[in-house]
Amino acid sequence: MTAALTEDERTYLLKLAREAIRCAVEERRALELDQETVPPGRLRELGASFVTLTIDGGLRGCTGSIEPREPLAENVLRSAVTSALYDYRFEPLSEPELAHIAIEISVLTPPEPYAPASPEALLAHLAERRPGVILEQGFHRATFLPQVWEKLPDPEEFLEHLSAKAGLRLNAWREKDTEYQLYDVEMFEEHRQMKT
Repeated sequence: MTAALTEDERTYLLKLAREAIRCAVEERRALELDQETVPPGRLRELGASFVTLTIDGGLRGCTGSIEPREPLAENVLRSAVTSALYDYRFEPLSEPELAHIAIEISVLTPPEPYAPASPEALLAHLAERRPGVILEQGFHRATFLPQVWEKLPDPEEFLEHLSAKAGLRLNAWREKDTEYQLYDVEMFEEHRQMKT
């Protein structure tokens, strides 16, 4: 297991995400990441992240990547802008909303394949561990971060919603050709004073 991010690294990523969103929304430009300013260590290593935006506790955008294919700092920057402007479920973030968003970052561990012996075994395993889940069947694929368990604590309901998110039937999670990968996240969010 990779060592946890330091408090300074977390603060850097949260400020980077907010500045990237501000540049994209207010100035209509992409923030250029100067690699020389990125602290050495984890932030320069390959990493995958999701950035979740909320306003008054309600979801306002959440996108990211599952596989680590670029340095973590770059990935967070990209995920932040995508969540603000290109989450298909929402209109692009507006300038008046900037002051009201809260930013949460989830850094993913590498996903690991999981082949349950039966649907019942899958339910039992998920109920005990409550990981992030990637569900895949043919060309259909979707994921829920571990935080989704807070809103969907029942494993069967969790998997039905995940099947629907992948564009499949609600009971697709029970089918033999459905494949799973599981992962954990290191999640952290802004403190109120950081946004002022």
